[in-house]
Amino acid sequence: MPALLDTIIFDIGGTLVVEAEPATPTDWLDVVLRPRVVEDLSELADAGYRLAAATNTATMGEDEVRALLSPSGVSRLLEALATSAQVGVDKPNPAVLLAVLERLGVTDPARALYVGDRDIDEAAAVAAGMAFAPVGVGTVRAAVDGWIEANAGSRFAAAAAAVHPPDPRAAAAAADLQDRLTKPRGSLGRLESIGIQLAGLAGVSPPPVPAPATVTIFAGDHGVHAEGVSPWPQEVTAQMVANFATGGAAVNVLARHSGVGVVVVDVGVATPLLATEGVVERRVRPGTANLATGPAMTVVEARQALDVGTEFAEAAVGRGARCLITGDMGIANTTPSAALIAAVTGRRPAEVTGRGAGIDDATLALKIEVIETALSRLAADADPLTVLAEVGGLEIAALAGYIVAGAAAGVPVVVDGVIAIAALVVAEALVPGTSAWCVAGHRSVEPGATAALAHLRMEPVLELGLRLGEGTGALLALPIVQAAAQILGEMATFDSAGVADKQA
Repeated sequence: MPALLDTIIFDIGGTLVVEAEPATPTDWLDVVLRPRVVEDLSELADAGYRLAAATNTATMGEDEVRALLSPSGVSRLLEALATSAQVGVDKPNPAVLLAVLERLGVTDPARALYVGDRDIDEAAAVAAGMAFAPVGVGTVRAAVDGWIEANAGSRFAAAAAAVHPPDPRAAAAAADLQDRLTKPRGSLGRLESIGIQLAGLAGVSPPPVPAPATVTIFAGDHGVHAEGVSPWPQEVTAQMVANFATGGAAVNVLARHSGVGVVVVDVGVATPLLATEGVVERRVRPGTANLATGPAMTVVEARQALDVGTEFAEAAVGRGARCLITGDMGIANTTPSAALIAAVTGRRPAEVTGRGAGIDDATLALKIEVIETALSRLAADADPLTVLAEVGGLEIAALAGYIVAGAAAGVPVVVDGVIAIAALVVAEALVPGTSAWCVAGHRSVEPGATAALAHLRMEPVLELGLRLGEGTGALLALPIVQAAAQILGEMATFDSAGVADKQA
């Protein structure tokens, strides 16, 4: 059974049974099953899926519908059932589907698949945040199997399954080698621990130098901008994307300095972009919704953004990259970043919310209030994917997928400031062990960055008072990370250099 799908909800009329003529009196209804319905439902139940049903009807409640289905044996296979008459709304309003999930105790709609035969069924599924499979002229089992074949093996799910721990033996060998190099033990400080980490990631000591590297900048806008949490106009996101594409931003300068390739991805920019050479369009939606008033995106959209990030990590590694660097752009994105960090770490919003690109005291207070309001919608036990969809951002989700896919590919990921650290916090929550493959490039002045680093038990390479984002801090840290590998690979040992070791 696919790990991300455990519940299947079926429309009834037209999907499980032959559709009756409109306005047919209840007493006249004659249930005629579509082909193989009982067999298909039985097989799906045996496979471990939870089965339920939802249907539009102006007059019947659950009991009446179950009475009609009972002689066929279908009713006993459905763990829950809800009708539009019970809920008080018709599809495509998602209330009837959400009622089914509530009865099942399912808190994540994205773990459910709705099978139906009409456009309003699909619209209801989308509105409820769940996947949809059209039954068409085939059987319900064929509809389910078709969806699984197309979606269960998503890029992110496959990458998540491939993440594995670093090699402790290689790390131990690197630690032993550090002690035999021609220097006092520990005298190179963090350079030594980074070298040991790189050896564990590479599975060999000394480790190869993590080069070449690629920085991928994911760009997206945020509906929460409407609350006045940033003094910058939203159009700046699109303008900066164009600036990245033409090589004029700080990230471009630092990338050229270190010989790093730059990839720019539009995963959710709200302002329409002109045909800009150098920008890859993978827009999930034109900016998130306002997290102050409701979910920033659906779980399905969050998964799509995770897949986008995964795609570009895999592409970079496929082109030869042996180190990935995170980049981001999105006006107002420190608000969802702080919200995510607060939600995952359990810190109060006031502890992790900073001034972003420069806001006054009144705006900072507003920003904290907005985050508190958004987090109040989350259940205490909300899963990380739900948290990401509720208060996250498209570029943050893409970064989380990018980081997980880098770990899955076995390459180190140098993580930038608070936006990327928020993505790493989410990635670690989704796929425990991911952070072992990451190096924190720097400590952003945003308080959320320090909270997230403490939560992840990570020490940053640099502390320069940076708060630009884009990938700048990670790019500045890259030469130090590469030097850590070079020290292990090129420095002489006491024995090879014929130098006495007082530490022996």
